[in-house]
Amino acid sequence: MSAQTKLVTLFILSSIMSIVCACNRRPVWVFQADSGVFSTFSISGDNIYVGSDDGKLYCLKTANGEKVWEFQTGGEVFSSPVVSGGFVYMGSTDRKLYCLNALTGEKEWEFETGDIIYSSPAISDGKVYVGSFDHLVYSLDAITGTKVWDFETADAVESSPAVSGGFVYVGSNDGNVYCLNAATGEKVWEFPTGFMVESSPAVSGGFVYVGNDEGSFYCLNAATGTKAWEFFASDYVYSSPAVSDGKVYFGSGQGSVYCLNAVSGTKVWEFVADSEADTSPAVTGDYVYFGTEDGIVYCLKAANGDKVWQFNAGAYEYILSSPVVSSGYVYIGNENGKVFCLKTAAGDNGQWPMFRYNPSRTGAR
Repeated sequence: MSAQTKLVTLFILSSIMSIVCACNRRPVWVFQADSGVFSTFSISGDNIYVGSDDGKLYCLKTANGEKVWEFQTGGEVFSSPVVSGGFVYMGSTDRKLYCLNALTGEKEWEFETGDIIYSSPAISDGKVYVGSFDHLVYSLDAITGTKVWDFETADAVESSPAVSGGFVYVGSNDGNVYCLNAATGEKVWEFPTGFMVESSPAVSGGFVYVGNDEGSFYCLNAATGTKAWEFFASDYVYSSPAVSDGKVYFGSGQGSVYCLNAVSGTKVWEFVADSEADTSPAVTGDYVYFGTEDGIVYCLKAANGDKVWQFNAGAYEYILSSPVVSSGYVYIGNENGKVFCLKTAAGDNGQWPMFRYNPSRTGAR
C-alpha cells in the first residue's frame, strides 16, 4: 500500500469515526426518576432541579446526578421549576404552587389555585407569576405566597408568563396573547390568534414572539400588541421561542426547527427532524439544542442549522423536557424518567441555565 493510499484510508476512517461519534454521543451521567420527566430543569450553583410525573421535585448534583433531596407533591409536576433568592418555585397538577428552600427542599409555603397547573412560574421584583387551568393568571408575593392579584382569561392558561419592563406577557387556550400590568394585573392589550396559545412568549428588543396551535408564529409590538409580522410554520407550535443575537428559534409539530430573522421574520434556515419538535430550544451563541418526540437530542450550528451531533435518549421514549445548558453540559429528560447529562459541542461553554433562560422567563439571551 502506497503512502498516499494509507493517508486516504486514514482520512476515510477518521471521517467515519467522527460521524459515528456524532451520532452516538454518550451521557456523562444518568439519573432515574420514578416516572416520566417532562418538566424542564433549573440550575443554580452546583444543583439542578427538575419535576417528574411521579409528583416529585428532585434536586440533583450537577457533577454526578446524585440526589440531594426530593419533595413530594400531590400530583404530577409538568411545571418547570425556577430558582430565585434561595428558593425554588414550581406548580403541580394538585392545583398548588409551591415555594421550597432550594438547599433543603423544605416547604416555605403553598398556594392553591382552582385547577391543575402546567404553567411554569416567572419571578420578577419579588412577585411570582403563574397560570392555571382555572383560566386565571396569578401574581403572588414571592416570600409569603399571598395573592397580589389575578386576571381571568376565557380558557385554561398552560402558557408560562414572561415578565419584562413592568409587564406580564402570557398566552391562553382562548387563543389570545395578553399583556398585563405586572403591578396591578390590569389588561394593557390582547392579541387574538384564533387558536390555542400553549407556547410561552419570548420578549426581546421591544417585541413579543409566540406561536399557536394552528402553526402561526407572531412577532408583536410589546407596547401596543400590534402585529409586526407573522410566519406560518409547517404544523402546530407548542415550542416556546428562544431569541439570541437577532434571531428567533422555535420548533413545530411537523419536526421542523426554524431560525428566523427577529426583525423581519424572514427564514434563515430550517432543520427537519424525524419527529415532533415540541421542546423549547436552548441557544448558547454558536449552538442550538432541542429534543424530539422520537427520543433524539440534537445539537445544531446556530448560524446555518447544520447538525453537529445527536443523542438517542431511548427509541421512541419521547422528549418534552426542554434542554438547559451550563458550563459545558446539556441536561434533558425523557418519558421513561431518565435525566441525562451530556457534553455540549466542543468549546461551547455558553449558558441557558433554566426554562425560558432566566427567572423572569423572557426566553431571550
